[in-house]
Amino acid sequence: MTGTVTMTIDDYETLKLGASAVKIERQGLLKAAKELEVFLTFLITRENIEEHLNEFNSYSKTCKVRLIDGRAKIELIDNGKIIEDEED
Repeated sequence: MTGTVTMTIDDYETLKLGASAVKIERQGLLKAAKELEVFLTFLITRENIEEHLNEFNSYSKTCKVRLIDGRAKIELIDNGKIIEDEED
Protein backbone atom coordinates (compact mmCIF):
# COMPACT_ATOMS: atom_id res chain seq x y z
CA MET A 1 0.00 0.00 0.00
CA THR A 2 1.37 3.39 -0.91
CA GLY A 3 0.09 6.85 -0.20
CA THR A 4 0.91 10.17 1.36
CA VAL A 5 0.10 11.80 4.67
CA THR A 6 0.08 15.47 5.51
CA MET A 7 0.74 16.47 9.12
CA THR A 8 2.22 19.30 11.07
CA ILE A 9 5.86 19.25 12.14
CA ASP A 10 4.71 19.08 15.78
CA ASP A 11 2.61 15.99 15.06
CA TYR A 12 5.55 14.42 13.21
CA GLU A 13 7.88 15.05 16.15
CA THR A 14 5.29 13.57 18.53
CA LEU A 15 5.06 10.51 16.30
CA LYS A 16 8.85 10.08 16.30
CA LEU A 17 9.01 10.39 20.09
CA GLY A 18 6.23 7.83 20.43
CA ALA A 19 8.11 5.36 18.23
CA SER A 20 11.22 5.76 20.39
CA ALA A 21 9.21 5.20 23.56
CA VAL A 22 7.69 2.01 22.13
CA LYS A 23 11.15 0.70 21.20
CA ILE A 24 12.47 1.37 24.72
CA GLU A 25 9.40 -0.27 26.28
CA ARG A 26 9.77 -3.31 24.00
CA GLN A 27 13.44 -3.66 24.94
CA GLY A 28 12.50 -3.55 28.63
CA LEU A 29 9.85 -6.20 28.12
CA LEU A 30 12.29 -8.49 26.31
CA LYS A 31 14.88 -7.98 29.07
CA ALA A 32 12.29 -8.88 31.72
CA ALA A 33 11.36 -12.00 29.77
CA LYS A 34 15.03 -13.06 29.64
CA GLU A 35 15.35 -12.59 33.41
CA LEU A 36 12.23 -14.69 33.95
CA GLU A 37 13.72 -17.39 31.70
CA VAL A 38 16.74 -17.58 34.02
CA PHE A 39 14.47 -17.87 37.07
CA LEU A 40 12.32 -20.55 35.46
CA THR A 41 15.42 -22.49 34.43
CA PHE A 42 16.51 -22.39 38.08
CA LEU A 43 13.12 -23.75 39.17
CA ILE A 44 13.11 -26.47 36.54
CA THR A 45 16.38 -27.86 37.86
CA ARG A 46 14.78 -28.27 41.29
CA GLU A 47 11.48 -29.88 40.33
CA ASN A 48 9.85 -31.45 37.31
CA ILE A 49 7.33 -28.80 36.35
CA GLU A 50 6.74 -29.72 32.71
CA GLU A 51 3.11 -30.73 33.32
CA HIS A 52 2.50 -27.40 35.05
CA LEU A 53 4.05 -25.53 32.11
CA ASN A 54 1.81 -27.42 29.70
CA GLU A 55 -1.24 -26.40 31.73
CA PHE A 56 -0.06 -22.78 31.89
CA ASN A 57 0.57 -22.74 28.14
CA SER A 58 -2.92 -24.07 27.44
CA TYR A 59 -4.45 -21.06 29.24
CA SER A 60 -2.01 -18.30 28.36
CA LYS A 61 -2.83 -16.06 25.40
CA THR A 62 0.15 -13.69 25.71
CA CYS A 63 3.11 -16.05 26.09
CA LYS A 64 4.23 -19.65 25.99
CA VAL A 65 6.98 -21.16 28.13
CA ARG A 66 9.06 -23.81 26.36
CA LEU A 67 11.77 -26.10 27.70
CA ILE A 68 14.67 -26.20 25.25
CA ASP A 69 17.79 -28.17 26.18
CA GLY A 70 16.94 -27.93 29.88
CA ARG A 71 16.42 -24.17 29.78
CA ALA A 72 13.20 -22.18 29.92
CA LYS A 73 12.40 -19.99 26.92
CA ILE A 74 9.55 -17.46 27.03
CA GLU A 75 7.83 -16.77 23.73
CA LEU A 76 5.83 -13.53 23.87
CA ILE A 77 2.72 -13.51 21.68
CA ASP A 78 0.99 -10.48 20.18
CA ASN A 79 -2.12 -10.96 18.02
CA GLY A 80 -1.33 -14.65 17.61
CA LYS A 81 2.26 -14.06 16.43
CA ILE A 82 5.43 -14.75 18.39
CA ILE A 83 7.41 -11.58 19.08
CA GLU A 84 10.97 -12.21 17.92
CA ASP A 85 13.91 -10.98 19.95
CA GLU A 86 15.97 -8.81 17.60
CA GLU A 87 19.18 -9.53 19.55
CA ASP A 88 19.14 -13.28 18.82
